Amino acid sequence: VQLQASGGGLVQAGGSLRLSCAASGSIFSINGWGWYRQAPGKQREFVAHIISYGSTNYADSVKGRFTISRDNANNMVYLQMNSLKPEDTAVYYCNAFYGLAYGTGYWGQGTQVTVSS
Repeated sequence: VQLQASGGGLVQAGGSLRLSCAASGSIFSINGWGWYRQAPGKQREFVAHIISYGSTNYADSVKGRFTISRDNANNMVYLQMNSLKPEDTAVYYCNAFYGLAYGTGYWGQGTQVTVSS
């Protein structure tokens, strides 16, 4: 399974970005997709995930601002980020996992999101 993340950039606080993750390879057994982020000097942290039947879960810090979605026909996963804050600045990684093993499995290369104040 290969994951290619894109869509990061520089945005002012209060702005929006949409991250995309293109999946390829043997994805037929993948059950869920997630987004994680890692800020400088910090550990990678969970942002959101979506399970095959559509259930979603979000970190408290992004609830109400971020939305994860997927396009099964095109093997794409998205993270719509609204009302961005400087503390959202990080490298964002997409994740594909089996079963309910969140945060394991496969990772994309990361895309940088920078939110200026």
